Amino acid sequence: MGEENFHDTVARAIDNLKTINTISPDELPAMELYMDQLTTFMDRKLAGLVRKPSKDKVLTKTMINNYAKNHLIHPPLKKKYSREHMLELLFIFYFKSFLSIGDIQTLLEPLSNETLGGYSVEKLYAEMISVGKGARGKLKKDIDEKTEKIDRGFDDAPEEMREYLKKFAFICQLGYDIYLKKTIIEHMIDDMAEEQFLNEDPDAR
Repeated sequence: MGEENFHDTVARAIDNLKTINTISPDELPAMELYMDQLTTFMDRKLAGLVRKPSKDKVLTKTMINNYAKNHLIHPPLKKKYSREHMLELLFIFYFKSFLSIGDIQTLLEPLSNETLGGYSVEKLYAEMISVGKGARGKLKKDIDEKTEKIDRGFDDAPEEMREYLKKFAFICQLGYDIYLKKTIIEHMIDDMAEEQFLNEDPDAR
């Protein structure tokens, strides 16, 4: 079998996005869950978001215990986890693919300290889901434009290297997009960390 061509590789990667699911607030169990029930629920609902579902777990007991220890989530009450815990864990799951634990801690600290002024974590999560609707369609359009541009850019390359160079250039373009957005996010989190520090220590102003 020959090497998969550039267009087929991109098309297959985009098609793989169909396996990505989000959990709506309505799907969260109304009852509190014990640890084993919680990890089973998350694994079942988010398996499509894991790179290698047969090997990787969405959440493990060790992960959850570490999140609680580092104050990323509220400690469980009588070893049970509420809907709010589940929402906090969902935020962590999405963020940890591109942010450090320290950055996630800064971002989620107001949630763990219950300083949202009555604005619920569930409403915040629902807003995130709502904003994300339509993102795949916009991404597909952007990728189609990049694919077309790259496809025209390597006509002078050796034929045996052409497909590799196209894939490499495509990955570089997407990687640069990620780098720029990640840099913006990190600057915003640094600002949030400074604000939190000044709120905790007014003498530092």
